[in-house]
Amino acid sequence: MLELVAANAAFVGTHFAMSHPLRPAMAKALGPVGFQLVYSLVSLATLAWVYFAFKAAPPADLGGSGEAGWILATALTVPAMILFAGSLLGNPALPTPLAEQQARAEPKGVFTITRHPMMWGFGLWALSHMILFWSVRTMITAFAIGFLALVGAHMQDRKKRELMGEAWEQWESRTSYWPRLSGFAKAGAVPWLLGLTLFAGLSWVHLPMGGIPAGIWRWISL
Repeated sequence: MLELVAANAAFVGTHFAMSHPLRPAMAKALGPVGFQLVYSLVSLATLAWVYFAFKAAPPADLGGSGEAGWILATALTVPAMILFAGSLLGNPALPTPLAEQQARAEPKGVFTITRHPMMWGFGLWALSHMILFWSVRTMITAFAIGFLALVGAHMQDRKKRELMGEAWEQWESRTSYWPRLSGFAKAGAVPWLLGLTLFAGLSWVHLPMGGIPAGIWRWISL
């Protein structure tokens, strides 16, 4: 279990370090492409460590929150997948040459909900797993992912202000950190379709991969 804590700390800590205090020096020394390559390799390596440490850790069953927990977790996972799917379309927070242009544009899609749809997607996913109160190892890993996502979103705002200046300030003035639930009605067909497809597919593979039926598959037998 201590190794799992260390692995999650490394995953979160290296993300924060490379995204913020170490970023200028690393980008200068490695160049944009080299920096992204090293960032990706370190992230994949620490994530793999989390995976193997999770598998090796004793489950340490917490008893679970029962049927009510599964219903609430499922209800949280659906918007999490919609936010994540929509975050891949026109997101000025992603490293793209169009970022400044996208930040100056009128928010649409999931960005009418929050300017950090990817982060909130991970945050809601993490919360859904914590609500289940399933095991100590799940709580440790879900907390780490949620902390990285939602604290990281705040830190990302500061970084983007420094990198993009007035363009990001415009984006902040027209969007919200906290999700606006009314925005889901304006998220658009593509994020909803992709998000629901992701939800159905990922919850289906939860049984063969994790040994536990999840999502709608807990109540639907094929």
